Amino acid sequence: MDNYDRVKGGLYGLLVGDALGVPYEFHEASELPAYDRIEMKPPAGFCRAHSGVKPGTWSDDGAQALCLLDSLLSCGKFDLKDFSDRLLLWYQSGVWAVDGVVFDIGIQTGEALNAYRAGEKPEKCGLLRPDGKGNGALMRVLPLALWHRGTDWELVSDAHAQCLITHGHMCNQVCCALYCLVARGLLSGACWEIALERAVVVLRKMYREMPAYEQELEWSIRPDEAWLGYGSGYVVDCLRSAFMIMARAVGYEDAVRQAVMLGDDTDTTACVTGGLAGIYYGIDDIPVRWLDALRGKEGLTNFHNQDSLIAFLN
Repeated sequence: MDNYDRVKGGLYGLLVGDALGVPYEFHEASELPAYDRIEMKPPAGFCRAHSGVKPGTWSDDGAQALCLLDSLLSCGKFDLKDFSDRLLLWYQSGVWAVDGVVFDIGIQTGEALNAYRAGEKPEKCGLLRPDGKGNGALMRVLPLALWHRGTDWELVSDAHAQCLITHGHMCNQVCCALYCLVARGLLSGACWEIALERAVVVLRKMYREMPAYEQELEWSIRPDEAWLGYGSGYVVDCLRSAFMIMARAVGYEDAVRQAVMLGDDTDTTACVTGGLAGIYYGIDDIPVRWLDALRGKEGLTNFHNQDSLIAFLN
């Protein structure tokens, strides 16, 4: 695969995974349809989450990821204020939401953006809940890894910074940093095991001079333990769920279906997993029926800088 296949696979992989998981959110694993019946439109009789939302619609995960990508392409760098402004536009006006409708938002994200709207600095908004460790920053961070051409440290620093507006706790920052480094490895063509192993090694070296971050990596994420996850909204569990699935998946479709089958926070688990699987297996491995069913994809022509988007995808 060339870079185009991997980058486009990552972007559409996260959007498709998010949309696939939306109808199944908030259900326990035991309540879900059989594995081979997990589709954009659930089987008849299944009680869909967000029942008024049409199948194939991405949620806050995909919308915030597109806010990040739009900001990166427009600014040519990560700019916290610009990104925060775009998140607020999404929250208030539905920018990057399918049909302009925001139908799902995390409690912590809503509180942070309300504070930002009231004049609080973005660096402080994500710490209004000092122990907040939801997956709201992890779900949107992949475009940073897809776009970034800087050093590993510059990528990690930006991954930390994009958390601040909504999820400022160091645990969230470390999860996003590790995820981005793994994605970078996959973009280079490394196999899953090597990409993950190298990412952990690189992050450990960086955090030697950052004891608090090192503690979060070793004590919270626990990279030396088996990667087990349960599909919850806790950022560490979300990350571990995606890594667990990637280690055993046999393709994009299998990866995101496994993510949904965990239950609970199905859209975000499938989004986080789907972005990595899209890079690893490429755009051509995403089922055409799911790409065709993805609503809102025509809106990707609304990027403020189309030339930058074309260059990014190529």
